[in-house]
Amino acid sequence: MRLKRSCAAMRNRPGKMLWPARVPVLSAAAAVMLGVCGSCNTTGCTDNRSSIPLAGFYATGSGSTISLDSIDVGGIGAPGDSLLLASGEAATAVYLPLRSERTSAAFCIAYRYKALDYRELNDTITFNYSSIPYFASEECGAMMRYRIESVVHSRHLLDSVAIVPADSVITNADIENLRLYFKTSSAENR
Repeated sequence: MRLKRSCAAMRNRPGKMLWPARVPVLSAAAAVMLGVCGSCNTTGCTDNRSSIPLAGFYATGSGSTISLDSIDVGGIGAPGDSLLLASGEAATAVYLPLRSERTSAAFCIAYRYKALDYRELNDTITFNYSSIPYFASEECGAMMRYRIESVVHSRHLLDSVAIVPADSVITNADIENLRLYFKTSSAENR
């Protein structure tokens, strides 16, 4: 009798639950926690949170993509080591980073081919741009976009520079934003 009274008393005590009664409540709490923690990931945000222009290399005459292996590309007036592409590495494109606290960025292209390795033949490119703060989302936060307003460049071996987006806005999309057209030799020119 005493056992019956204790169990009945336990069932009727406020705030106390028996183990079998706790299982559904604990399962529901665990499901809620998994749902909350599962939504705390960054899958809704892209991996690339920086708006860095990608410049592809092209031949002036044919307009086809070219691979260059003997050029150095570096920033002018950039802090620290600004070598973005070193000769000896074959590349068809290079990232040319812009800085949000500035309104222009300059880059130097030095040709390391035997017959072209002269300082006088180095090309420079200067981009004049404006920074546009952009709030992507709560997950991603804010990032900068850049609107290229003008491009000035020398024309030693670099023939022209084209801005690919029609609105000239550089976003964090990992796409080619610029095209650098180089003067190349062909069998017809030799």
